[in-house]
Amino acid sequence: MMNTQVQPRVIQTDVLIAGGGPCGLMLAIELGRRGITSLLVDAKPSTAFNPQANATQARTMEHFRRLGFADEIRALGLPSDHPTDIAYFTRYASHELARICLPTAADAVVKIKEMTGSWSAAELPHRVSQKFVEQVLRRQAESMASNEIRYGWTLESFQQDDAGVLATIRQTEGGQPQQVKANFLIGADGARSFVRRELGIEWGGVTGIQREFMGGKMFAIYLRAPTFLNVLRHPKAWMYVAVNNQRRSFMASVDGKSEYAFHAALKPGEDADSWTEADARGVFQEAVGANIPIEILSMGTWLAGHALVAQRFQQGRVFIAGDAAHLFTPTGGLGYNTAIEDAVNLAWKLANVLRGNSPLSLLDTYEAERKPLAERNTGYARLFADSVGLFVAKPELDEDSENGKAERQMASEHLNRHARLEFNIPGVTFGGRYEKSPVIVHDGAVLPSDEPNKYVATASPGGRPPHVWFEDGQSLFDLFHSEWTLLALGSDAPSTDELERAAQSVKMDLRVVRIPQNALRDLYEAPLVLIRPDQIVAWRGASDKGAQQILSQVMGHGQLK
Repeated sequence: MMNTQVQPRVIQTDVLIAGGGPCGLMLAIELGRRGITSLLVDAKPSTAFNPQANATQARTMEHFRRLGFADEIRALGLPSDHPTDIAYFTRYASHELARICLPTAADAVVKIKEMTGSWSAAELPHRVSQKFVEQVLRRQAESMASNEIRYGWTLESFQQDDAGVLATIRQTEGGQPQQVKANFLIGADGARSFVRRELGIEWGGVTGIQREFMGGKMFAIYLRAPTFLNVLRHPKAWMYVAVNNQRRSFMASVDGKSEYAFHAALKPGEDADSWTEADARGVFQEAVGANIPIEILSMGTWLAGHALVAQRFQQGRVFIAGDAAHLFTPTGGLGYNTAIEDAVNLAWKLANVLRGNSPLSLLDTYEAERKPLAERNTGYARLFADSVGLFVAKPELDEDSENGKAERQMASEHLNRHARLEFNIPGVTFGGRYEKSPVIVHDGAVLPSDEPNKYVATASPGGRPPHVWFEDGQSLFDLFHSEWTLLALGSDAPSTDELERAAQSVKMDLRVVRIPQNALRDLYEAPLVLIRPDQIVAWRGASDKGAQQILSQVMGHGQLK
């Protein structure tokens, strides 16, 4: 008897994305807005339930602004007038030790237009749970006709050759396997990445770093505590850090009302994986210093003490990004924000190659640019974790005695310094550079030092363009084209004709933006500046002489001779 069962069709797509967290979703958005077809699969039934990352840094907010939904993100999470302070206590209901005060969401959109120096930017950071961000990113990705987003689907296998990738996916709850043919596969599938393991890519860096806090196994509770603010003796904050000899912990407000993400360090010998809800309540009570009722929404363990970067980010037509490529201890909020920049960097390059505008070798620059930044950022996260985690909390901190008062004074001085080290980081946020990239036309300028808490703007190619606000309240970044932008600066800017002709010959989607203010030309130290689609300076110069070579290099056709 003939088998008449119809075989499922093979899905054809430009890019297969494994992983529906912020990195995978951002990839889908960046590809979708360029009309590149993508299929995203994630084994989970939907976006994250647990809060996970809590800080969207200013550079990430600038990318969300570029894509048109920064205001939507800023409206999420805490109420607009809720403090975003980070405060340190012996216990949440006891002595306050240190605090860094930061703008509310409502203040941020006003204050950013008045800020200069290190914080001259289009956006300030925003304190919002990753679970809310993912929901916006998913809606954005699903709104694009060229994207197909499938939660509840698992990548089971893949193989590649010179022509592309053949993969098998299946519904997580079971069902028939489905074959996918893609030009490229991106593993944005998290710390335990199936894609990375299948490629045999090992980690580099260090793990298992032990600290009194933020090193080793941590216990997490997602909870509701409607009466928490009733026992708080000090002004409310966004993040509450408990520093005592009994139980180190931190807790971030999720909704500004009653939901919190609580994380506690474990002591040697504790087996938190077997803890009951009663155990969880006991740990929470140790940090609060008072017995208040809580509703536990979820609980589990995770491991701090990572500073890992994959030894490779690419093998042939398969790439890894986000937590699949780098693992952080989550100080400074750098893991999620580094993952967003991975997606932004890789997406425009994939689009150029798929459109036939750039050679396949352009994609080699993804690892060349992003791997050094991942190593830099994991290093900063480790510095912040050491600063807070290696601080020894003595038993006397809790005492209402002269010894206790003296210990709290010493702790206050250290933690106030630490808070500014970890949470006022324009240098980390804006100062990353692609110094050895073959698609940047480097000019050899003397660069500012790379410091976490200080950012000195420079338009030297390889970094973020310096930002300014115009008198009419418009951001310079809002004038940039969605693809390539050529800034012609000053009242006597030179001709751009040769660059415009060269752009046509190399199929570069280029827009010339003329700004007559001489002050901006002085800031950029050149009258002509080329900005990439990911808002990175690719080249600057005094004239458009040699335009063909310049644009060929930045599009991946080869370096200047």
